[in-house]
Amino acid sequence: MARKTTTDDPLAPVTLAVGQEDLLLDRAVQQVVAAARAADPDTDVRDLTPDALQPGTLAELTSPSLFAERKVVVVRSAQDLSADTIKDVKGYLGAPAEEITLVLLHAGGAKGKGLLDAARKAGAREVACPKMTKPADRLAFVRSEFRTSGRSATPEACQALVDSIGSDLRELASAVSQLAADVEGTIDEAVVGRYYTGRAEASSFTVADRAVEGRAAEALEALRWAMSTGVAPVLITSALAQGVRAIGKLASAPRGARPGDLARELGMPPWKIDRVRQQMRGWSADGVSIALRAVAEADAGVKGGGDDPEYALEKAVVTIARAARAGRS
Repeated sequence: MARKTTTDDPLAPVTLAVGQEDLLLDRAVQQVVAAARAADPDTDVRDLTPDALQPGTLAELTSPSLFAERKVVVVRSAQDLSADTIKDVKGYLGAPAEEITLVLLHAGGAKGKGLLDAARKAGAREVACPKMTKPADRLAFVRSEFRTSGRSATPEACQALVDSIGSDLRELASAVSQLAADVEGTIDEAVVGRYYTGRAEASSFTVADRAVEGRAAEALEALRWAMSTGVAPVLITSALAQGVRAIGKLASAPRGARPGDLARELGMPPWKIDRVRQQMRGWSADGVSIALRAVAEADAGVKGGGDDPEYALEKAVVTIARAARAGRS
């Protein structure tokens, strides 16, 4: 049996990185390689794709060396290995070689599950690398990146960065790194706006924020900029829907409730409760209904129900902004 590991030791005989988030998979590999080279600067690293790992190749790579050199063998997309090679890997898991660290990158699905199960049974150190599909996951990632860098960032700054950059974790990590290196003190929303002017304005959430605040001209300007820079129309209708629904949810919530209690009840972070409270001034129940219908029509328009997606979005933005102002008159 492989040696069991009770601690998160990057130099464990076998590391299993499971998931489909490329940045996290690469970091799992980098962590092992860095630890190995800290122990031995001459560590030999072999990074292999399934087509490069033929039957017998693993045995050659892990055979004893006269010089007892440390080696890291990385196998990417392990779920795509051939049946014969998987048999080789399973055999190796039962008796891993000294001074060698095997890193298996596996997508985590049903394909190649036998190898995944075998590695876990053999006591492999496991690193989760899940695809971050939810905005909340990406927001948590940004917060973690700031903490790891030893820097403080406000919740609004973290949200603004996610809104500005989008779903690419590599770009988010790079942006955090840049801000941490360049900015002294706490990083706030204004700082993010200065660094990512243009991208922040192109954000679908910026369009939505200006619309629900009743600022039609600014919302249309942000919309046109977003469209010109390639923001997908469906992302804009989604952001508009989220913005209007948040107004509706908070409007129907008990008055006088604390932000923390509302956050738990409505599924929003406390800082967003405060923002939506500011945005909802002037809104009425009828206005929310009108705005939701406008969003639904725009959504149908951008998904093929109309000839001009941009016009459909402009119409929705104007309707939402008017609904936001209706209760103020």
